[in-house]
Amino acid sequence: MATFAPLQRLVIAIAVLASFVTFLDGTVVTVALPAISRELGGGIITQQWVVDAYLITLSALILLAGSLSDAYGRVLVMRIGLIAFGIASLAVAGAPDPLVLIIARALQGAAGALLVPSSLALITATMRGGVQARAIGVWTAFTTAAQLVGPLLGGLFVDYLSWRFVFLINVVPIAVTLVLLARLRLPERPSGVRVDWWSGALCAVGLGALVFALIEQPTRGWASPMIWAPAAGGVVLFALFLARQRRSAAPLMPLSLFRVRDFAWGNLATLFVYAALSLNGFVIGVYLQQGAGLPATAAGLASLPMTILMILVSSRAGAWAGRLGPRLFMTVGPLVMAVGALLLLAVSEHFDYWWQVLPAMVVMGLGLSLTVAPLTAAILGAIDEARSGIASAVNNAVARVAGLLVVAMISTIVGGSLDLAGFHSAALVTAALLVLGGVVSWIGIRRNPAEEQQDAVAGEA
Repeated sequence: MATFAPLQRLVIAIAVLASFVTFLDGTVVTVALPAISRELGGGIITQQWVVDAYLITLSALILLAGSLSDAYGRVLVMRIGLIAFGIASLAVAGAPDPLVLIIARALQGAAGALLVPSSLALITATMRGGVQARAIGVWTAFTTAAQLVGPLLGGLFVDYLSWRFVFLINVVPIAVTLVLLARLRLPERPSGVRVDWWSGALCAVGLGALVFALIEQPTRGWASPMIWAPAAGGVVLFALFLARQRRSAAPLMPLSLFRVRDFAWGNLATLFVYAALSLNGFVIGVYLQQGAGLPATAAGLASLPMTILMILVSSRAGAWAGRLGPRLFMTVGPLVMAVGALLLLAVSEHFDYWWQVLPAMVVMGLGLSLTVAPLTAAILGAIDEARSGIASAVNNAVARVAGLLVVAMISTIVGGSLDLAGFHSAALVTAALLVLGGVVSWIGIRRNPAEEQQDAVAGEA
């Protein structure tokens, strides 16, 4: 970070560490799922809920957190989130049964919702232009690496200690971030912006009801009132949430943001790309243990090539996108990743990581490195600084909702069992989602962000 001023380096370090905590805990659980199921019971349904309980509150409350960040200051909201996340992590590690574990995971997701928009908004509020693009590239490299290295760390803890220690990994980064926050001096004052708590409730309950129906549907069927009633209720509540955003004086998700072309199309691309990443991460972490018979550490190591490529290439991709525009990278990157997903069809009953999985991980890592930083820069660079917090929250909410819904549908995608046929089905769906992400980016994203401003000026004329 030699090209950044001292304050900018401090901001980037805080943003990376705070987001690292949230993203790490979202993915480190993947390789622990078989061990959790063996000790606490519940099968694939419990595994889905352990992942989705975290994602439900993270997704639903991240919009509210973005509004709180803009209203009360990013540093204060981040500090509260870090402390709450640490407490919730202790509760997860000590859970005696699946119900307590799922509730604690939901509380952990709620705390994590306070961290992501605040951390990225620190960057977008203190840097603009090429410096911002480079900073987002650094942020993307390390936070995405957290998502990818999480399974490796989780595997080591599961194999040599216990799955419970997996949820205590974040203690050190939380402590370091709190120390760095105490050194940060920014001229932040409460803005007096109203926070729409009712919208937050509608979004949270609506998403929760819909996800419950998607997870339980394979065992109960759509004809069951326990399924269609919450599904219908979730859709109605989310529709009411959107309707309220049109009328609210302080909406959690200002629909006017979606009139900005790059923001709207970029979020649609985010939906497809992050759904694919979540699906791929879940099936790789679980199948390599339950299907291929690998220990948790080896299953975690499977994604290491992606981590290395993200660290080496992502910050450069952010800088390239700052000069050339994000459209090319956001198109080519997902298409390369789709090729990597299709390479996973080579996995067979006679499992061989080096020939059947490693090539796919390398290709997907290269595509991911080209995609994520330009995608983030295109979306947030299209929005003015005053609304950076809520813009970051909306984009992160879209990414988390994508993962939330695809994990809830995993039983349907894999045909009820994550065997070899189910694994291949998941690979095909992953590839299809990534192709959609690339096509959407090519159609919707401007070649250069400056074109957005030119169109706006021409429209005013």
